[in-house]
Amino acid sequence: MLSPGMTVRKRLIWLTVGFCLLFLTLCARLFQLQVLRAEELTARGVSQWTRSGIVAAQRGDITDRNGKLLVQSTTAYIVSANPQLVENPEGMAQVLGEVLGLDEETVIDRVSDKTKSSVILKRQVSREDVDTLRDLREREEMQKTGALKGLSFDEDTKRWYPMGAYLSQVLGLTNVDSVGQSGLEQYYEDYLAGEPGKIVSEVDARARTLADGERQYIPATPGNTLRLTIDREIQSFVERALRECIEVNEAASVQAIVMDVNTGAVLAMSMKPDYDPNDPPRDDAQALQSLMRITTISDAYEPGSTFKMLTAAAAIDSGVTTPEDAFYCSGRITVSGDTIRCWGNPHGAQTMAQALQNSCNPVFVELALRLGTDRMYRYLRAFGLGATTGIDLPGEAAGILIGATSVKDVDLARIGFGQSVAVTPLQMITAACAVVNGGRLMRPYIVQEVLDADGTVVERTQPHVVATPITAETSATMRELLEAVVAEGGGKNAQVEGYRIGGKTGTAQVYKDGKIARDVHIGSFVGFAPADDPKIAVLVIVNEASVYVDYGGTTAAPFAAQILQETLQYLGVAPYETQTRAQVEVPETRGLTVAQAKALLQEAGLEAMVDGAQDVVLSQMPLPGATMQEGSIVMLYVTEGEPITAQDLVLVPDVLGQPIVEASRLLRARKLEMLIEGSGLATRQEPAAGTYVEPGTQVTVSFDIP
Repeated sequence: MLSPGMTVRKRLIWLTVGFCLLFLTLCARLFQLQVLRAEELTARGVSQWTRSGIVAAQRGDITDRNGKLLVQSTTAYIVSANPQLVENPEGMAQVLGEVLGLDEETVIDRVSDKTKSSVILKRQVSREDVDTLRDLREREEMQKTGALKGLSFDEDTKRWYPMGAYLSQVLGLTNVDSVGQSGLEQYYEDYLAGEPGKIVSEVDARARTLADGERQYIPATPGNTLRLTIDREIQSFVERALRECIEVNEAASVQAIVMDVNTGAVLAMSMKPDYDPNDPPRDDAQALQSLMRITTISDAYEPGSTFKMLTAAAAIDSGVTTPEDAFYCSGRITVSGDTIRCWGNPHGAQTMAQALQNSCNPVFVELALRLGTDRMYRYLRAFGLGATTGIDLPGEAAGILIGATSVKDVDLARIGFGQSVAVTPLQMITAACAVVNGGRLMRPYIVQEVLDADGTVVERTQPHVVATPITAETSATMRELLEAVVAEGGGKNAQVEGYRIGGKTGTAQVYKDGKIARDVHIGSFVGFAPADDPKIAVLVIVNEASVYVDYGGTTAAPFAAQILQETLQYLGVAPYETQTRAQVEVPETRGLTVAQAKALLQEAGLEAMVDGAQDVVLSQMPLPGATMQEGSIVMLYVTEGEPITAQDLVLVPDVLGQPIVEASRLLRARKLEMLIEGSGLATRQEPAAGTYVEPGTQVTVSFDIP
């Protein structure tokens, strides 16, 4: 039997154990609250007695190479509401619907959610609209209804593109959160974005700001500025030329790039159709996605005859040919049982230099076969084909180059004159620059410098040589050959009075549903100037022109000449002394053989371009009796067709004093074509107004800037 003392002792022991367990439990709870959950609970407490407002970071500017503004962020506002303070949801919804265009039911639903202390109603609101709401909130009648009680405004930013639809795909687009979605805005997001700040204020239990409470301001860090290689003036020349080009040619799309031949810096880049990034079609996601694509770096195309400059450079550099090497064009060549035709009538006996001027397919087939697959591919890869260029823009494609192990002789033959290979426009102009700049393949770039808010250079791009595909001697030879193509060959429409221009035209196939479309082509011209000391290169591509003659020499070359002329003058490149070419009368060639017609035209000081595979000239453009500048091209049509009768003739309209677009419209209305010389307003036309000519006749119109 236990004694009474023992019972008390047990009770004391159990009581002590109980107190110890309770103390340990309390300590564990305190450890959990003060150590394990300290950060969470502190944040919860702070959120209950403070309110944070966002201070958006100023996104960095984008300027051209001379510091001229291209993109800037402007002040906007975030309109928010505190549902716990909102007294009249319906009244607030009505006011915001009228001022900000918000859906009233949506506003009512959001501001009626009492579980939240703040809801965002609209982003990127203008200062004018916010000032209107502030004025309304201060009015006595509005205060009585409590319609705007609980409404607040925080600073926000909105992207502004002062030039509108100008370089739009390259500059890119941001979303409402000022996050880059495309172009440079996306590629340089980390540099442009900056770091947001915030304002922290003490509030009471009902989330009302305490008048004597503490207030903490953490400033935002602004984003960096991008200084591009783009020149705003040169870009303007390109934008204007492409607007005219797409209208005159009634093309599906047009593209152009202007590049510094010696550094790879992109001076201008444009694609049309385009869009205004200040008002993008956000309600049509598919259309916007299509318009945002930088097709000059993402879309590959068969380059056609512009590619012949690469084949020629490789063949001369490797020693398999020389400019004086003799060839013969019969109009076709057979490779592994496949017949490859020249683009026009047989060129007969010619040198390699003349074959480049004539853009003769069989000669370039032979040159490619002489090179062989291994050697040809070494040159093509050294020119950057089959790989991305590394330009600082998103979405670049590598083009299409058949694997060397899969190439057959017929594939190699077609690659030689620009078929069975696909390049991006950027790859084409970058390779062309390597052909004429001394043999250096440069990495193209579009951002020159990254600057912080104080103007200090954070990062600078230096020109970078990727490869040296050809020697300086070969490059010098190619400059001379390509200058002759413009002066004497198929690139005559790219001539610029007073300047030495070199380049190559191209007319490539278009594939639709896996088949070659016979009625449309891709016309292009890649050129450089001055030919003896190149400074700039220009590539113009016209996709699916709806004109009667859609060769690159007629659709693209005149607009490349326009860009070259304006750019050379802007850069201060002095023209050499020159005399205006004499005017000559076009002779009658219909009914003659092609050889006789060419001889007659040459005697008159004119050149010929033949369309068709027959041997007798059935039609010509312009008609006999018209006057043209000496050295101009007369189109000879040798395809079969119905003879033209007097009733089929059309009257040439008067286009003098008209701009290019209006002159083109007047001529198209009469089913006439236009050969453009210069830009501005029409000062001369051939044939003259009032002359009766055949439908499809080309009218040469000279334009001078007023």
